[in-house]
Amino acid sequence: MAATEHARELALSAATAAADKKAENIVLIDVSEQLVITDVFLLASAPSDRQVKAIVDAIEERLLATGEKPIRREGQRDGRWVLLDYADVVVHVQRNEERTYYELDRLWRDCPVIPFTDPAVVAEAGEPGR
Repeated sequence: MAATEHARELALSAATAAADKKAENIVLIDVSEQLVITDVFLLASAPSDRQVKAIVDAIEERLLATGEKPIRREGQRDGRWVLLDYADVVVHVQRNEERTYYELDRLWRDCPVIPFTDPAVVAEAGEPGR
């Protein structure tokens, strides 16, 4: 069974918030066939602790506006890898080094990817002179 529509919408909203804060390499992985505890993993990375925290804050703010609160948050103090658990969606925001070292993308490579395009990239591509 594929990820629920609610999980997909939640993940896409979180991904857009992350993109707004210049998160890198945003990937949405449908893990619903492999795990019973969640439907989607959102993976995003950033070059600094400060940016990781800014991305996490933006995601929390965006989802809180829709009434969603994380049921668990881990790693906030260190800022190298922050996990936000929204039950249907688990968000992983990592420093680039952690993303490369732990390779969550590779670990879940057999799962389908949910398409996501950064709206700012689409807007830039549509501007004249580009």
